[in-house]
Formats: sequence, structure tokens, C-alpha cells
Amino acid sequence: MPPGITTLAADAPELSAANTGFMLICTALVMLMTPALAFFYGGMVRVKSTLNMLMMSFISLGIVTVLWVLYGFSLAFGTDVGSVIGWSSDFVGLSGIGVTELWDGYTIPVYVFAVFQMMFAILTPALISGALADRVKFTSWALFVALWVTVVYFPVAHWVWGAGGWLFEMGVIDFAGGTAVHINAGAAALGVILVIGKRVGFKKDPMRPHSLPLVMLGAALLWFGWFGFNAGSWLGNDDGVGAVMFVNTQVATGAAVLGWLAYEKIRHGSFTTLGAASGAVAGLVAITPAGGAVSPLGAIAIGVIAGVLCAMAVGLKYRFGYDDSLDVVGVHLVGGILGSLLVGFFATGGVQSDAKGLFYGGGLEQLGKQAVGVLAVLAYSLVVSAVLAFVLDRTIGMRVSEDVEVSGIDQVEHAETAYDFSGAGGGSASRTTPAPGATAAPTNKKVDA
Repeated sequence: MPPGITTLAADAPELSAANTGFMLICTALVMLMTPALAFFYGGMVRVKSTLNMLMMSFISLGIVTVLWVLYGFSLAFGTDVGSVIGWSSDFVGLSGIGVTELWDGYTIPVYVFAVFQMMFAILTPALISGALADRVKFTSWALFVALWVTVVYFPVAHWVWGAGGWLFEMGVIDFAGGTAVHINAGAAALGVILVIGKRVGFKKDPMRPHSLPLVMLGAALLWFGWFGFNAGSWLGNDDGVGAVMFVNTQVATGAAVLGWLAYEKIRHGSFTTLGAASGAVAGLVAITPAGGAVSPLGAIAIGVIAGVLCAMAVGLKYRFGYDDSLDVVGVHLVGGILGSLLVGFFATGGVQSDAKGLFYGGGLEQLGKQAVGVLAVLAYSLVVSAVLAFVLDRTIGMRVSEDVEVSGIDQVEHAETAYDFSGAGGGSASRTTPAPGATAAPTNKKVDA
């Protein structure tokens, strides 16, 4: 994702209505991804945790939006300070930005860039929530989101995409968030679950998804929104790079579905809908950092590799004993690592930049840069996220009680249930023709459903 670039006055671009409209559409698509994620995760949990899972994503729309306006945009994309953070007073509260002021080097207003990036900041902590299903206090989760975006997401976004950020200046390629979004969220998820522990009944009780149609709906909406996430990250549509990214997004995702299902059939004997949905997400994750640097053939390879290896990785939690409820580590961390590193193999040097991967004569240089980016973000997010979770757990507590977890977190934390089985509207209350052998109810009395 290109940061602002200072240009000479004579070469300064003018506002493009076409690019501005395109970016606003992409922004709306990325916004859709957070409720889509809520559906995806919500269908994967048991009935008693459905609403909590939905709310853990939805609350990010509120918290991160406000923090982004107050100071997040300034920390992530303000004037560089020491290559690790940004700060610009004009960005605080978005109060010093002109209505038609352009993002440096581009033809879209600063406001449009800011709100597009806001949607990335909203989505990233929501991704973490899937690893913590069934067992986290909602208040503690909300506070964790606020702290995490402040001390982890905003600085990492500056490292990767901000002008002067140390990973950006090194030449690490991350088109739309393999490091800043997916490795960041996946490593955070691992850090938190190592602190808060396993669900009651992990590896003993069945914890199957309660609604696979909801999972498929969420996956489909994520796939749809991801076109804005990826293609929009070039911040315009003038040179065809965004179009290549759009194509590669579709190609890699389709290939990953096939790769995941093939592995699943060989390993377990069935093609599952959950596998198809998970494979799609794995492909979307893996192509996110790489799609602007590779060809469609490279996208197929990345998709297949991600589909197979992420399918293998989701089983690691049973081998190593960490309870990643909805496979955030197996899909987002592993998929983000794969996509980021595979840039070092498949970059053609003919799309977003002239950097070439190993298979295109570029040697190991780009692969080395990608590895540094992967390790830096993974280590920072893992450690800081674990520290945040530890502090919250020792102060206000991160987990609900065992009784609440067993009985269902929805009723206690939200005073609601996802589905009403009490009978209201659930059956006929005015049957006029009795079944054979039955006696019709008196017409002046209500029949309970």
C-alpha cells in the first residue's frame, strides 16, 4: 500500500473524481468485511456464543473509528518520528485537513485516504476475536481492542506503509496487509490465548459450528469485500496495477479453495463446506501482501500453497495444546507469513515495482527483506499482545467464570440469545382442521404453539 510521496509543485496531481469515487466504493467494501467476519465467526461457534462472537467484531466499528479520528491516523500516517511512529497535529481529530487537500502524490483527498485506512484498522482487531471465542468478558475485550490498536496496530501500520517507516524504507513489500493486518492479528491472537488459556472441554467436548450456512455467507461477503481491500490499496486506478491485484485476488482465492478441499479429501475423506469457506479466506489472506507483485500464474501457486498449508496448520493447536477457537493462527498468521514470504519467490518485477523474486532472477534479496518484515511484526505483536492480555487478566480479568462459559456467554454478557425457541411465531396458533383422531380446540381459546 503506497504511502504519501512528496512531489514537485509542477508535477503535483489534481483531484480525480474517478479515483475518488473508486476509493469511496472500495472503502465501503472494506467496511463490509467487518460484519462479514462477524457472520463467518458467528456461524462457527456454538449457539450459546453466537451473539458474543458477532459483538466482538461489531464493537471494533465503534471503538476504532473514534480512536482513529482522535489520534490513530496521526500515529500511523503522520510525519515520521524515528522510523517507528508518525505524528502530525493536523491529523489529530482530522481537524486540520482541507476538504480538497490531496494525499501527497495521489489524486484522492486526504479524507478519503484516512477513511479507507480506518477500515483496515477496524478489521484487524476483529480478526483476533475468533481465537478467543466462548470465554472472554466483553468489557475486557473492548478495552483490549482500544489498547491494542494504540500500541500495536498504529505503530506497525506506520512501519509498513508510512512514509519513513523502517520496513517501508527497507523495501518490504506488503501490498494490502499481509504483515500489518494478518500476521499482526494472528500473532496477537496467539499471544492472548497463551495467557488466557483453553476453553472448558477443549479436546474433549464437541465444538462444532452451529450454522454452516452463516459461515458460507460470511465467507462470501468477505470475498466480495476483499476486492476493495486489495484493489483499492493502490489508491487509484490509473496504471492497471489495481486491476492486476483484483484479478490475482480472485485467482488465488479460487486456487486456495481447491487446494484446501484436495487436502481435506485426501486427509479426511470428505469435501466440507467449512473447508471451502476456510480455504477461500486462506487464499485471500495469502494474496493480500503479494498480489501487486506477482502474475496470475504466481497467484495460482500462492493460492494452492496457502490452501494446503493452512489446512495442515489448523490441526497444530491439537498437537501443541493451544486453544485457537476459530483457527485465526492457522489461517491468518500462517497465511500472512506464506503470502509475505512467497513475494520473495514469485515477484515478477513488472507490476507494482521492479523488485524480483528468486524465481524471476532476483536472488535472495527480496526474500530476506520479506523475512525481516515477517519476523519483526510477528515478534512485536506476539509479545505486546500477551503483555496487554496479562495485565488485563490480572486487573479486571479477561475470562468469564467457568459456569458462565458452560451455560453460555450470550445471556450473561448481552442479556440475549441468538435464536428464540420459546415458540413465539414458531408454530400454528389457530389450527382449524384437527389431525386425524385429534379433537379440535375450542374456537374461543388460544392454542399454544
